[in-house]
Amino acid sequence: MEESRNDARVTVVMPTYNEAANLRRMAEAVLGLPLDGLHLKIVDDSSPDGTGRIAEELAEKYNAHGRHRMSVLHRTEKDGLGRAYTAGMSAALEEGAEYVVQMDADGSHPVEAVPRMLAEAVTSGAGLVIGSRYVDGGSLDEDWGVHRVLLSRFANAYARVVLGTRIRDITAGFNLWSARTLRDVDLSTLDSAGYSFQVELKYKAVRAGHSAVEIPIRFEERTQGVSKMTLRTQLESAVVPIRLRLKKD
Repeated sequence: MEESRNDARVTVVMPTYNEAANLRRMAEAVLGLPLDGLHLKIVDDSSPDGTGRIAEELAEKYNAHGRHRMSVLHRTEKDGLGRAYTAGMSAALEEGAEYVVQMDADGSHPVEAVPRMLAEAVTSGAGLVIGSRYVDGGSLDEDWGVHRVLLSRFANAYARVVLGTRIRDITAGFNLWSARTLRDVDLSTLDSAGYSFQVELKYKAVRAGHSAVEIPIRFEERTQGVSKMTLRTQLESAVVPIRLRLKKD
């Protein structure tokens, strides 16, 4: 069974906003993976730098000769990473994906880890495989400042304590989900608009009875473009774990 899973229908959902400098190399890296059933879905929030236009050009290139390897979902407003992921992941499920991967467009997530994540999901039956910075073997780019490292580690420890979860990297944005897990959670019920979407979705998946496995990755610092993290998203990330814990099922 495991050997036949190179043809599993896997959709990589990649939200973009002003990622024109990164998109071409990211598309090439993702679509160069040795997975026959792989599809790349770009979710662009009307980027003013032309990211959406570049995505369409790339889709035309990779879909030549009757193939359907890449698609673009254009959104008219920028209302948060969580909303972008919800739109892209919902579309992937409607199109028949068996697994859905969340991945940033800035190159911080190691593309080559996707086959390893898929193999783990298939062999273990996990509903979620997390590319984790905080399990043995995981690491962060040395260019991360001390304050960013401390903030990230604190955010994860804080969420673990508040939510009572054993997931070491619950804020991770590099994740592979089974279609069944996402359907059980029901993406339309998620409240988080920003980065806290990562925490809410994992928490609800585990609460629904799906297992999560963490595999180590190295998280790289972006070399092009600027981070989309704002004070507002950081505040939301602090509030969401408490809201989830207090919310009655």
